[in-house]
Amino acid sequence: MTQTPAFDKPKVELHVHLDGAIKPETILYYGRKRGIPLPANTAEELQNIIGVDEPLTLPEFLAKFDYYMPAIAGCREAVKRIAYEFVEMKAKEGVVYVEVRYSPHLLANSKVDPIPWNQAEGDLTPDEVVALVSQGLQEGERDFGVKVRSILCCMRHQPNWSLEVVELCKKYQQLTVVAIDLAGDETIEGSSLFEGHVKAYEEALKSGIHRTVHAGEASSVEVVREAVDKLKTERLGHGYHTLEDEALYNRLRQENMHFEVCPWSSYLTGAWKPETEHAVVRFRKDQANYSLNTDDPLIFKSTLDTDYQMTKRDMGFTDEEFKRLNINAAKSSFLPEGEKMELLDLLYKAYGIPSSASAGSTKNV
Repeated sequence: MTQTPAFDKPKVELHVHLDGAIKPETILYYGRKRGIPLPANTAEELQNIIGVDEPLTLPEFLAKFDYYMPAIAGCREAVKRIAYEFVEMKAKEGVVYVEVRYSPHLLANSKVDPIPWNQAEGDLTPDEVVALVSQGLQEGERDFGVKVRSILCCMRHQPNWSLEVVELCKKYQQLTVVAIDLAGDETIEGSSLFEGHVKAYEEALKSGIHRTVHAGEASSVEVVREAVDKLKTERLGHGYHTLEDEALYNRLRQENMHFEVCPWSSYLTGAWKPETEHAVVRFRKDQANYSLNTDDPLIFKSTLDTDYQMTKRDMGFTDEEFKRLNINAAKSSFLPEGEKMELLDLLYKAYGIPSSASAGSTKNV
């Protein structure tokens, strides 16, 4: 029996990882084609091995990628295909605009050092990865009617990659790329930033590249403070631990900081303890600027509706709040102003909201 969607109107998603949103069937196909061993022979078995049902630590979650990334990374056909299929997936979820993020370096090769698999098609550069993903996204946008942009990730454990990432952001600004991100295990090295990341974000700011940062998911509020004050981020990936410092939280609310909230993810990664109030409940009460997102639906065995069902069923969210948070997501997107206003007009019409009441404002509602 098909479950009734928690919110059946157009949605905006700002925080989802391409390499965490791959169809199991596609992983199996390229594993077989490239002769790369996988821990299962059927899509269902593979989904159950990769997928998570109970909370685990962030490092344990990140280790899940090792099961399947070798089947995809470094393969031109696979990289383009997962981007195309991603757009199809989001169209089925009722998403009208999405920003998808990924590490060009990890999709070029799933390990830091080259590994000896099928070298004929396993030798992509990060630059080629961005070109292929952009092609796949553009073809998906054409075929499925979802507007898609991409965000390139720096990785906390590889600061030497970050300057190349920002240069790729600059190069591909006209081909889907709208921003830079910092992802990975935020608990490493006491969560302090490496010089390479700071330099990359300084260059991004100077070059007009938008900026978001994973911060305050699994580590303390100090990581949020670094993201805001050192990296000059415009949005926070997760950001739950911001609430540990009321002064900082109030400051960020006044500055209209956008929190990219991933409720189901936060449960399964242990970023949120169910016996406590979820940060998103506080965000809702305070009318803060935030969105709902899937993060890594392959690993969490979820769709965007999972997050909407969770907040509606367990936290009392209403259609009016869903409308508000999606309008704020559109306003906090990294689209140019003209395209942002077109997206907002689409939402206002679908939600039955007079556009004249809000269209001129980029402030959250």
